[in-house]
Amino acid sequence: MTPNAALAEAKKGALRPLYVVAGEERYLRDQVVAAIRAAALGGGIAAFNEDTFTAGEADVERVIAAARTVPMMAPRRFVLVRSVERWDAGASDDDDRKSGSPLDRLAEYAASPIDGTCMVLVGQKIDGRRKLAGVAKKQGFLVACDPLDQRDLGPWIVDRCKERGSPIDRDVADLLAEIAGPELAVLADAIERLALYSGEGRPIDEQAVAECVARVRTADTWELVGAVSARDLKKALIALADVYDPRDRGLPLLGALAWSVRQIARFVAAQSAGASVDEAAKRAGVFQPFRARELASRARAFRPKEIERWLLVLAETDVALKSSRRPADAILEEMLTRLCKAQARDARAAARSA
Repeated sequence: MTPNAALAEAKKGALRPLYVVAGEERYLRDQVVAAIRAAALGGGIAAFNEDTFTAGEADVERVIAAARTVPMMAPRRFVLVRSVERWDAGASDDDDRKSGSPLDRLAEYAASPIDGTCMVLVGQKIDGRRKLAGVAKKQGFLVACDPLDQRDLGPWIVDRCKERGSPIDRDVADLLAEIAGPELAVLADAIERLALYSGEGRPIDEQAVAECVARVRTADTWELVGAVSARDLKKALIALADVYDPRDRGLPLLGALAWSVRQIARFVAAQSAGASVDEAAKRAGVFQPFRARELASRARAFRPKEIERWLLVLAETDVALKSSRRPADAILEEMLTRLCKAQARDARAAARSA
């Protein structure tokens, strides 16, 4: 079951007696648990009908006893167990053979759960070999809260901004995903700040992102791209010095650069496959006609192999910024130097073959 499916069930009030909410994306886990809790305790007195436990600190029999308690002046009880992976880590093969591990006891409970209780088991990861995981998958009450793929972050941001009442264009959403992602909690916080900055009901644009999230504007990013494509290292270094922020080690800037180059890559690939300028721009995440023309103009300065090298250098720079002890500005300067030299080698190779 997806988080959206679980949220839909909670919204309708059609709750299951048991949910296993597992995955590394904590924001999605918290969102699902909050929705289920609100639906389960709606119309009742929470103080009388809610129990919260942490695996490893509470005995599983106590959890099951709470689930079997009759609701008081309410249609349903809500029982939450956090960090269930602690029981998974503490279980042994001997436990499995004896069917006495906490997760096995919960799997037994899942075979005949109490209708008057909604139990939610939350964990970052549950071993798929455990009985509980198998039962949850088979019966459809496993909610998988996995991190979103990079290509799914843009649509998630668009939907989130729409719900917030502050629309955002897809290309701006992709930019925000690059410089503030991939953690959804960070993106949700950024969206809240952007919505407040832009004003109720007003669209979130690139300027708002530059002001509220990172001191990086698309105009600055394209200036860097243009300087490197022209093999003008001096101009590129000047542009870098103007936008580099030591507080974030240049990671938002690198993300914006990667976003720009990927747009060009997708545009070039689409045109090579026979797409028109407008269609190629849409595949690259650009939907306004004037932006499509700008992208087409920029893409003419690049060749596919050249873009591949750029993306490789950007990926290596990302690793260096996150793991190296070298000064971040030195790493970024080296990146620009490598990009310009690669361009120069391409130009010489093209001249020799002409």
